[in-house]
Amino acid sequence: MSDGEEAEEVPMVTEEAAGPGEPMDIMTALQLVLKKSLAHDGIARGLNEAVKAIERNQALLCVLAQDCDQPDYTKLIEALCQEHNSVNMITVPKAKDLGEWAGLCKIDTEGNARKVVGCSCVVVTDYGEETEGLNVLTEHLKNRA
Repeated sequence: MSDGEEAEEVPMVTEEAAGPGEPMDIMTALQLVLKKSLAHDGIARGLNEAVKAIERNQALLCVLAQDCDQPDYTKLIEALCQEHNSVNMITVPKAKDLGEWAGLCKIDTEGNARKVVGCSCVVVTDYGEETEGLNVLTEHLKNRA
């Protein structure tokens, strides 16, 4: 760095992303949960890994993208989650967002995601440590059921 340049702050998603006192929304909570799960190697990405995790009864949460263009894909995942009662399902609007949250991207020097690969299905097998995002997400799933 030269004398005139200053280091820029990289905006990162933290547990205080919603601000103190504000309720965290579901997508932010889901993003935090997926980030922790990725750090603890508790994510199965894609159809093959997701089906294996669900059938082994390792799945705790299944996240499905709404913009998936394969109806058979979504029907299979939904049917497997119904068959194995302990698997909760949640949907997100875009597969690209889900792919970014699941770690299917490159992070450049500024901290921005590059070369994001879309992912239609992610299964969480290990939440990692308990966070505020996990609490918000479990409350949402309890209220929805």
